[in-house]
Amino acid sequence: MNQPKPSYSFDVTSADFDKLVVQASFDQPVLVDFWAEWCAPCKVMLPILEQIAEDYQGELLLAKVNCEVEQDIVGRIGIQTLPTVVLFKDGKVVDGFQEAQPESAIRAMLLPHVVMPEAAVEDPLVQAQALFAESRFADAEALLKSILTEDNTNAKALILYGRCLAERGELTEAQAVLDAVKSDEHKAELAGAKAQLTFLRQAADLPDVADLKTRVAQNPQDDEAAYQLAIQQLARQQYEGALDGLLKLFTRNRSYNEGITHKTLLQVFDLLGNDHPLVTTYRRKLFAALY
Repeated sequence: MNQPKPSYSFDVTSADFDKLVVQASFDQPVLVDFWAEWCAPCKVMLPILEQIAEDYQGELLLAKVNCEVEQDIVGRIGIQTLPTVVLFKDGKVVDGFQEAQPESAIRAMLLPHVVMPEAAVEDPLVQAQALFAESRFADAEALLKSILTEDNTNAKALILYGRCLAERGELTEAQAVLDAVKSDEHKAELAGAKAQLTFLRQAADLPDVADLKTRVAQNPQDDEAAYQLAIQQLARQQYEGALDGLLKLFTRNRSYNEGITHKTLLQVFDLLGNDHPLVTTYRRKLFAALY
């Protein structure tokens, strides 16, 4: 179940102003926005202030005071013009401004008082996975090498590194990297990487795609051409076309080459992973064909 997104802005009243603004400002600065329904500039300012508070990720809070309702607070702070925004820190007003201001001016006003949190650093393995998905194999390898320099037993990094090498045609080196994976924790990913390596090796010894497509077009019952075309497509990451061809071949002749089509379909499922939409679709179709 997803956790609700934290809110860094809220309404305050005279009953809770001291607690939510004055006392809270000892923990982090609190920006107080004094507004009214009739104030058009207030409505322009509000989303800007809310975005600024969001950007500070809890290092700054935004309290909103409806001046038409909370006259006690208006009188206490001495508000005379709308919009007015004041900054509380350590229990007292330390800065602020009157009338609408550009976002840049508001951020400049906050700089001496509030520390902007450091941007979250993305996991380098996640970055490498994204680069691999974009076929930027050399860039992904550079990140993976730095990960493996620190921990050469990192199974997920080794598997992805092996896949990068395989996609670049370094099949022998890729095999050595995958063989170095000793952890049983990522069996499915390792099986998928080895399957991709197998497809690339097989494709290197097969006729080219154009010839195979011609053979299939001339004779849709040419099981060998259909299977070899699927392998070529798998080597090129054309997974949907390959799965479709393999399933048709399996449905037509499930005993072709001692049942290799069924085995290959399962290898592709390992390669793509159970959460991949193509796996969900074609696993269901394979089940229907079996039973």
